[in-house]
Amino acid sequence: MIFVDVDGPLIPLRERPGTPPVVAADPSGHPLIHRLDPADGPRLLALGGDLVWATTWMQAANEVVGPRLGLPPLPVVAFPDDDRPAGGGLHWKTLAVMAWAADRAFVWLDDEVTGRDRRWVRDFHPRPALVHRVHPHAGLTAADFAEVSAWLADLGQDPPDPGCR
Repeated sequence: MIFVDVDGPLIPLRERPGTPPVVAADPSGHPLIHRLDPADGPRLLALGGDLVWATTWMQAANEVVGPRLGLPPLPVVAFPDDDRPAGGGLHWKTLAVMAWAADRAFVWLDDEVTGRDRRWVRDFHPRPALVHRVHPHAGLTAADFAEVSAWLADLGQDPPDPGCR
């Protein structure tokens, strides 16, 4: 299972090298949607895991982002309606992502996760997990995809020690 955030990982805060200039406003109304890299869709699919949106875009990720990346409609993590943090310094998405994963191994691609989230998942999730921070200014890079791919390959060949890197 691979949880994917949108803002930061797929829509970086800075222009990607080679991003074409914006000629007209996008019909979606999102001012940064042109920063999506259409190649990210095939790269995500090539990882081989079940993709799940873990984003405040919620269902709009399937309507606006997915089609631009060539992704089929994906399940969406339902986050609590309140804006209260999870507590203990955890990212507010951490508990919901873990609940969605249940007893399955997972990768979580997000630009806001910290070492505290990694430790929490390692200590309380029953299966291996890679909580991977994507740099929000760069978005997903070849290095991010290589790390996730290697982690997934290791997971498939020899069961790693429980926990996350």
